[in-house]
Amino acid sequence: MRPVGELWVYLAANPLLHLTLTLLAYLIGDRIYRRFGMNPLLNPVVIAIVMLVGLLVATGTSYERYFEGAQFVHFLLGPATVALAIPLYNQFDRVRRSAGPLLAAVVLGSLAASLSAIGIALLLGAAPEIVASIAPKSVTTPIAMGIAEQLGGLPSLTAVLVILTGVTGAMLGPPLLNLLRIRDWRARGLAIGVAAHGIGTARAMQVNEVAGAFSGLAMGLNALSTAILLPLLWSWLF
Repeated sequence: MRPVGELWVYLAANPLLHLTLTLLAYLIGDRIYRRFGMNPLLNPVVIAIVMLVGLLVATGTSYERYFEGAQFVHFLLGPATVALAIPLYNQFDRVRRSAGPLLAAVVLGSLAASLSAIGIALLLGAAPEIVASIAPKSVTTPIAMGIAEQLGGLPSLTAVLVILTGVTGAMLGPPLLNLLRIRDWRARGLAIGVAAHGIGTARAMQVNEVAGAFSGLAMGLNALSTAILLPLLWSWLF
């Protein structure tokens, strides 16, 4: 019988192993999440990340090696994002009636997210490239990385910060909205989409279809708004 170490080396040679582990980690996280009444603090993405990072560290597996298999899940991010158009189409009449306030809220939310990130980073004495990396944290990852690179930031750092922002927003957003007594699903979805992009939108979809539709729309509009406004804001500030 092979030792565990040799068995792992044998299995790790197959890129589908890491795809399987990724899916398994998420399924475990989702099971725990549902077992405790869909508590937002037990976000399945967070649980899966912790499990996978622990496994990679314990086995000495590099991220590049892991991504050889996990890239198949990464590829599905595109179709999954496009699929957000379905609940949006189902709620089109509500979106049309709310078009004016919705656009105003997204633009103001985009500015608030960027300015708060820049302000906090400057107060803490962060270097300019770190500030540029933090500024687009509330935008979906590919666009945020492009904005950060344009501003002179570090795209890899931005990617990490975007994920942390999404996870934090998905975990703390619903309890905070409850505390503020915001009951309108349109407003809740809009807030989550602007602040926590894709991960927050996934959480909103699980809770309510209206919230999910408005969150998906807010995520897309926030990305567009930030891509236009943040470079202008950056040139004015610096």
